Amino acid sequence: MATAAKKASRAKADAKSTSAIKTPPPLEFSKDEEHKAYRDMLLIRRFEEKAGQLYGMGFIGGFCHLYIGQEAVVTGMQMALKGGDQVITGYRDHGHMLATGMTARGVMAELTGRRSGYSRGKGGSMHMFSKEKNFYGGHGIVGGQVSLGTGLAFANRYRGNDNVSLVYFGDGAANQGQVYESFNMAALWKLPSIYIIENNRYAMGTSVARASAQTDFSHRGASFNIPGIQVDGMDVRAVKAAGDMAVEWARAGNGPMILEMQTYRYRGHSMSDPAKYRSKDEVQKMRSEHDPIEQVKARLVEKKWATEDELKAIDKEVREIVADSAEFAQNDPEPDASELYTDILL
Repeated sequence: MATAAKKASRAKADAKSTSAIKTPPPLEFSKDEEHKAYRDMLLIRRFEEKAGQLYGMGFIGGFCHLYIGQEAVVTGMQMALKGGDQVITGYRDHGHMLATGMTARGVMAELTGRRSGYSRGKGGSMHMFSKEKNFYGGHGIVGGQVSLGTGLAFANRYRGNDNVSLVYFGDGAANQGQVYESFNMAALWKLPSIYIIENNRYAMGTSVARASAQTDFSHRGASFNIPGIQVDGMDVRAVKAAGDMAVEWARAGNGPMILEMQTYRYRGHSMSDPAKYRSKDEVQKMRSEHDPIEQVKARLVEKKWATEDELKAIDKEVREIVADSAEFAQNDPEPDASELYTDILL
């Protein structure tokens, strides 16, 4: 009975401490931070635009889910990490790859099924990895990466290091059962996992209001005493502030945290989605009032940290990197037929 009372008391204390966590205000970035955020987000935007073009031309097969509009989420979170921290995500993953430092050439080569791709041309858009960059995929099964990312956090706890695991998934995946099994395990063992729900408002083609009984995704871990906050996922400074808080919480041994990133994708769910379930006015309003890259650009100009010509030069440099990656990918050889028999677990 005494043990049960202690557990109940501890549970109440945990619930009280987690309820005290609030969304931090956006950070004030330095000149260098603003420039880095601008360039990193612009690289993702231009890369995705080029990937969309190559898909339309038939150079990319299978599925292709673009990250255009959501660049601030992964950029801000990556700015909060240190070496050794891990990242895992779902199928809308090209931006995450680039943010972790994977090369545009390697990612584009994988998209086009070439031998220089990160999975040697066998993974495609949804399944590429980089152990060197601590990027563990790209996963095509909705919500399947959440349990794997929890496993990465368990490995950190088991090894006694202070690394954290960033687990990205969307508002649609948040309704999957394995997500809550993972929440329970992470909370029970106080695993250093940060669950980042990229709420872009539409799961496939269905509005969250039609598919989710609880549309405040920051509350999804409440029954496990996992703290959660809502974050403006279109403001890279707000994302970085939330990321800093979550990373500090997890590194200190307090267990997991949920960050609901309220973001928006400008394109359809995938390249085959005409996105007729929302109005053009809705998309244009987000682009004109909340675009993550334009926000940084405006601050750089307002603070006289960059001129319009300097920003155009950055854009030109980024476009050249992306164009080079596309040319490289189209001319890189396809994998040898013998690759069909490698990397197979028997």
